[in-house]
Amino acid sequence: MTLFPGLYECIVNHALEDLLSKAQADHIEVSLATMDEGESHILLAQYMAGMIAQSLKKIKGKNKILNQIQICNSIIKQLYEKSLQIECRNETITDAAKRLLEVRNPLVQATPRPDTPLSFGCLLTGTRNDPTLVSQLQKEILHADRIDILCSFIKWSGIRILQDELKAFAERPDTLLRVITTSYLGATDLKAVEFLRSLPNAELRITYDTKRTRLHAKAYIYYRNTGFGTAYIGSANLSQAALTEGLEWNVKISQYESPHLWEKICATFETYANHAEFETYSKKDKTRLSQALIAEREGLSNRGYEEGGVTFFDITPYEYQKEILEKLEADRKIHSRFRNLVVAATGTGKTVVAAFDYKQVCQVHESSKRYVRMLFVAHRKEILRQSRTCFRGILKDQNFGELFVGEFRPDHFEQLFVSIQLFNSRSLWEKIPADYYDYIVIDEFHHAAANSYRHLLQYFKPRILLGLTATPERADGLDVLGFFDDYIAAEIRLPDAINKKLLCPFQYFGITDSVSYNQITWTRGGYDIREIDNLLTGNDMRAMLVIKKLKEILLDVRLARGLCFCVSQGHAQYMAQKLSEAGIPSMALTADSLLDVRNNAQNRIVQREINFICVVDLFNEGVDIPEIDTVVFLRPTESLTIFLQQLGRGLRIFNGKECLTVLDFVGQAHQNYDFEMRFRSLIGRTRKRVDDEIENGFSHLPAGCFIKLEKVAKEHILNNIRHALTHAKKTLYMRRIASFQADTGHRLSLANFLEYYSLKADEIYRRSNWSRLCTSANMRVDFFDPDEGRLTKGFRRILNMNCSSQIEKLINILNRPFNAQEIDELDKRLLIMLNFSLWGLKSISKTLTGGMDRLYNNPVMHKELIELLNYLLTKVAIVTQKPNLPFFCPLEIHGNYTRDEILSGLGLWTFERQLSMREGVRHFPELKADLFFVTLNKTETDYSPTTMYDDYAISDTLFHWQSQNTTSADSPTGQRYISHEKTGQTILLFVRENKKQRGLSCPYYFLGPVDYVMHSGSRPMNITWRLRTAMPSFLLRQTARLATA
Repeated sequence: MTLFPGLYECIVNHALEDLLSKAQADHIEVSLATMDEGESHILLAQYMAGMIAQSLKKIKGKNKILNQIQICNSIIKQLYEKSLQIECRNETITDAAKRLLEVRNPLVQATPRPDTPLSFGCLLTGTRNDPTLVSQLQKEILHADRIDILCSFIKWSGIRILQDELKAFAERPDTLLRVITTSYLGATDLKAVEFLRSLPNAELRITYDTKRTRLHAKAYIYYRNTGFGTAYIGSANLSQAALTEGLEWNVKISQYESPHLWEKICATFETYANHAEFETYSKKDKTRLSQALIAEREGLSNRGYEEGGVTFFDITPYEYQKEILEKLEADRKIHSRFRNLVVAATGTGKTVVAAFDYKQVCQVHESSKRYVRMLFVAHRKEILRQSRTCFRGILKDQNFGELFVGEFRPDHFEQLFVSIQLFNSRSLWEKIPADYYDYIVIDEFHHAAANSYRHLLQYFKPRILLGLTATPERADGLDVLGFFDDYIAAEIRLPDAINKKLLCPFQYFGITDSVSYNQITWTRGGYDIREIDNLLTGNDMRAMLVIKKLKEILLDVRLARGLCFCVSQGHAQYMAQKLSEAGIPSMALTADSLLDVRNNAQNRIVQREINFICVVDLFNEGVDIPEIDTVVFLRPTESLTIFLQQLGRGLRIFNGKECLTVLDFVGQAHQNYDFEMRFRSLIGRTRKRVDDEIENGFSHLPAGCFIKLEKVAKEHILNNIRHALTHAKKTLYMRRIASFQADTGHRLSLANFLEYYSLKADEIYRRSNWSRLCTSANMRVDFFDPDEGRLTKGFRRILNMNCSSQIEKLINILNRPFNAQEIDELDKRLLIMLNFSLWGLKSISKTLTGGMDRLYNNPVMHKELIELLNYLLTKVAIVTQKPNLPFFCPLEIHGNYTRDEILSGLGLWTFERQLSMREGVRHFPELKADLFFVTLNKTETDYSPTTMYDDYAISDTLFHWQSQNTTSADSPTGQRYISHEKTGQTILLFVRENKKQRGLSCPYYFLGPVDYVMHSGSRPMNITWRLRTAMPSFLLRQTARLATA
């Protein structure tokens, strides 16, 4: 074997180990990794398959096959002996050397089998040496037990050439044909859909929302009870041209050969089939589909809730919009916050959120009226018209709401969409009582700090005030957040909006700056502005670097429409002058610029009379221009909020704008500067640390996005992040604590500190505890609690708490002397759970009283525990629910619990006895219950295609779960799962994403009791469970392995 430079994924045997030793002796760098226990069986089996194939190939002679079989049987015997399964006769190969090809179904006429093998994959390219795709599909249909078809459109020309086979298949008993398609471009033929609908045992699902649903996949999946299923994945829709002509490429996947790919294909289809966007098609939908197809062909569809056009589908919120609705519900139910601010970029569906929130409020309102009284306020007629159309679509009421703007006058004021101008000019507050409206929405709430909104906000006293804005801060300094107690209820995250094509993707270039900021004074949470201004303004070398990089990175700098963010007015004017002198027309714009100047700047950049506007003030409305396609950061931006708002100026979607180009000039930063949070905000959901993402080329960015860091810029960023990840952060926190009140003007407390610096509580407790940090910073007197170290670890273990009622109970108990005689059973169980978390198994007390006395003997830590619980209560963002179970259960559905808390809470662990729980399943006869502990990511790698489709959410109410390998459908355990409802057994499901995070075992979300739906396979069984309580959106996004965002 020759060791070539490049990528490998091979297991190290002794021959390879010798080569590696020689290479390392020659100072050649090699990268090795230990096999992950979660997939080691697959990796070793893959290695052995290759070795066995090579060895068997070398056997020659008259008894070649018999000798090969004997070798195989000896290997099988060894495997069974080592795995303690003594009886292996059933698995050894017979000397007859036969292969089973078919067990004939007496109800099915004999038909030719597919030309390509079932046990191997292949690629069909439409060339003359390949069998035609249509011929293979015809044969596959006749030998399938179930069929799933996924394609963008269905043509009659494609259906009629499969017509006979589909009829024969559908007429057989116990078959099922499922088809998912769209009305995209009107390309589907109604006749083809109607034919499929008419077939027995056929289910059709169609999405009419072709603007939001991007279905371009083509898949033909043939399930066989024999375990030899096949799937054709490629470029062919159900049309005559695609199936019989052209150079279409289609890969055939074999269930037998590639089970992990097969599982992903089946799981993906199942997820689509259970998604609300794909609606079941029946006979009554024929007219609707016909109209939708015509509208698609004429370009009239998908305008309903935006432009007043016709919609052919029910508007449903995206998952991230559902998360916002859930947060609003939690804010009101748990925290009694009825003034709620939602922050999201323009175009991300804020009005849709408002309409669904209003609908939800109406549903829970005690009044007999269908709608509560609502006032919707905006500053432009177009916004009001579109918003009313949106509300009408979601409420399914084309008579909902009255307009009071321009030429429109209302018949009544009960549900009113009014312009702020008419509200003031008609003195509406004089005509309507202050408590008349239950629900008030103010769109673009950043306007509300202006005088024109003062009467409205001061006069009306609604039950709920909902503010919608893309920009919570204003350039003129007027306070917006003050109307909401300085609290933002929910924000739409940047990766979500880009993945859903509500914002355009970005290409981010981190450029090595010619200046360094590490010597600039750091004060009050940021750089000294005057020092940075002196460093940058008048720096011709730096200006030339900016100009050089603009010309180098942009296709044509004279076609750009960009913003340059500067440190001061002088810096903005200087850069505008330098850019213009370099042949890049530019101008400066600041808060002092007159309105006419701002409007002129916008017109000039849209027309490309200038290419860049150099700005200082972030929230100047004069630079809110959708056409912006380039953003240049010419100064370090300390605030993550401001950075994202600046970035958002260029993320608006505009026709012809492919992406936003971002140039960020990265100098050596002060150690307090936070690069980690900046890049974390740009990356999608990932378990990897930010520095690992940077090292590995950002593999988890939103769809269509790209980040490239120049070598030295990358070193600056990594050094900064890694310094922050080390124990140096403890010293940093101590400095920040010491100067917190002087720097911020806020009282020093755990909650204020974490909130101001946008920290998670784990950042404190993985290094120390709050009391010790304050003492080390000389902000508190020293203390000597005997169990400080153990309780610090325990505090870290309770950071998962998210059930408000349980946290409130614990705070109430801990705020008074403990007396075991005064607590009820629920309080007792909660305290037992708390003790298991605080002390851990190794040092748990023998009694509850002993554990509580021990806690109270640590007075400083006891007080800190109460402070921490109060902080955790403020962060609760989900309404948990009490389960309806046949036994006592203190756990609440969607609560987050450690394994120890679950077992002790259910009474299965006591202070005296803790049963071993090494597997992910356990039957507890005393409760007549089975507990399933599911870890979704079986391996430590971020992406493992061989294990990630064992357990996953199909929808918010369906969950796919794989049993242990020894469980068969006819075993007592398998039968207990299948028949659990009849026998009175309860199945409880607990799910977590990862096994460990930052060295700590991750807690589980309690999904509640589940009911059996169906299963496939044996040893292991693949079971679909139905949740009795639907998952909230944030949990669905974690547990759905196939979610797009």
